[in-house]
Amino acid sequence: MKIFFSAGEPSGDLHGANLIRELRRRCPELEAIGYGGPEMASAGCHLLTDLTALAVMWFLRVLLNIHKFLALAGRADRTFRHNRPDAVVLIDYPGFNWWIARRAKAHGIPVFYYAPPQIWAWAGWRIKKMRRFVDHVLCSLPFEARWFAERGCNATFVGHPYFDEVRRQQLDEAFLNKHRDDERPLITILPGSRTQEVVHNLKYFLQAARLIRTRVPNVRFAIAAFKPHQAQLAREAVAETGLNVEVYVRRTPELIHLAACCLAVSGSVSLELLYQTKPTVILYWITPLAYAVQKRFRKVKYITLVNLLTTDELFPADTTPYDPESADAEQVLFPEYLTCENKSVQIAKHAITWLNDEGERQQLVERLARLKAEVGHGGASSMGAAYILDQLDRRTIPSLRTHFVPKCPPATPLDAAKLQTIAA
Repeated sequence: MKIFFSAGEPSGDLHGANLIRELRRRCPELEAIGYGGPEMASAGCHLLTDLTALAVMWFLRVLLNIHKFLALAGRADRTFRHNRPDAVVLIDYPGFNWWIARRAKAHGIPVFYYAPPQIWAWAGWRIKKMRRFVDHVLCSLPFEARWFAERGCNATFVGHPYFDEVRRQQLDEAFLNKHRDDERPLITILPGSRTQEVVHNLKYFLQAARLIRTRVPNVRFAIAAFKPHQAQLAREAVAETGLNVEVYVRRTPELIHLAACCLAVSGSVSLELLYQTKPTVILYWITPLAYAVQKRFRKVKYITLVNLLTTDELFPADTTPYDPESADAEQVLFPEYLTCENKSVQIAKHAITWLNDEGERQQLVERLARLKAEVGHGGASSMGAAYILDQLDRRTIPSLRTHFVPKCPPATPLDAAKLQTIAA
């Protein structure tokens, strides 16, 4: 059996690697090929290229790299024609993965979308592409399966793959013990996995760090960088501030574990912060133009997955960003700032409160622990692998023509109990 994978984000690379390991455990003869990153390669996937090196955001940057994406889409098309896989598995990374899905459907190859993009939050019109090019949507969040099914997609909830990753992490005890010797409270700064995110957000975190130190003099800071060149950018930014901030590469789990609280860029890392029950302020700085554009498209009030999991109304009429002075601010677990402004003062205020008021910090930790108990279980890789192999064994997946949009009634997802049995 041969499966083609396509993942373009560092987080998708991790999810793909865990899924490939589980698929190969169940089907040792599986051949995994496609686009991904170093984690998928280590799991046994034959990479045609490292797509994570092209993890870019926003229209202009995509446009500047369009020739590269077109070349990769063409190479995938040739692979589907001359070295046909049994299935294609897409992992997040909307935009490029729609091209892969289109090519796969043109060749009649079944398409699975694992950890699908959150089009329910910002791009509802793309549901037409999901119906047209994807046979099975393996959803990460409980409400996603219902949302996709109501719009004509064959959707099944398998759980969020990020929890599989955090559950299998083995922390470096020597590193932890070394830093536990310093009893000063630690604030871990998580500036994002994309270089663009680091450039846009880190300066505001460092400004907040300066403000925090004026109120909590014994606090210490550490930056968890995803890549070496991002660590160098962080060191240069720290040097300009004159602050004493340590910078580490690939130490995110350990630095989260050691932290009293965190300052983080919005992303999948929020689920790891939930799993480790760390009080956190979320920032996502964008340009004024991008901020104006997103206001026209966003359908949800929060950008952080943890906050979305706690809201009573997923698609409220009022989608204005989080305001710490609003009446419902207290029920938000992770204060978040989607902004085109400098929010360093607000960020610092939250951290100072947690460091100076242990009672309030502990109450938040307990609330995070309760949500973790509800949603932080693993099993997405296992259930996803079981579902994919079960469907391929049946060979009942329809092959849709690329120019035809079916009038599908809402599909009934595979019964959760049955899927659990298959996964076991």
